[in-house]
Amino acid sequence: MIPLVACSLVSLAVVYDRWMSFRANRKIDTPALRAKVLASLRANDIPGAISQCESARGPIASVLLAGLRSYEQLHEKGESSETMRMVVAQVMEDYSSQAMGVVNKRLDVLTTVGTAAPLLGMTGTVTGMIASFSGMAEGAAAGGGGAIAGGIAEALVTTAVGLIIALSAVIPQSVFNRWSDEIELEIEESTTDVVEFILTHH
Repeated sequence: MIPLVACSLVSLAVVYDRWMSFRANRKIDTPALRAKVLASLRANDIPGAISQCESARGPIASVLLAGLRSYEQLHEKGESSETMRMVVAQVMEDYSSQAMGVVNKRLDVLTTVGTAAPLLGMTGTVTGMIASFSGMAEGAAAGGGGAIAGGIAEALVTTAVGLIIALSAVIPQSVFNRWSDEIELEIEESTTDVVEFILTHH
């Protein structure tokens, strides 16, 4: 039960941490940010677009900021639209990998807990049943069959606890994965917006 309690505490800590992080990110109005950035770019106000991203938070704003800074440097050098498109797209793609790494941080812990908790519970059950049958084999008849049944029932508790802990890790992880996919899609859409702007305005 001690490893199971440890798994439970770790799982709860990770769920709380990721919940607060995703909750803060979902409060950001990403469509509004993208609209403001594109409006600044159409007005040829690249510093303004960069400022919009700097004042915002979250992975989408970070990826946009990386691409816009690269675009500003290339624009000042007078690079061709094709060069700018390729370089900016690559910069944003590279940075999106880092941003998604931050978004998915510690989610692998929930995977580990979801896998390990049922196994730990079954291990506790097996060892408990071994002890119960060993007592019966040694002729410990003081408690009779009731003592054996009580020992087996107590051993089965670890399996139940392990399954409950696994569910408490797997269900939140499924929700977090869905939210992570939504963020990744928004990053891809933001990258497409910037790249298309470069193609159509240069």
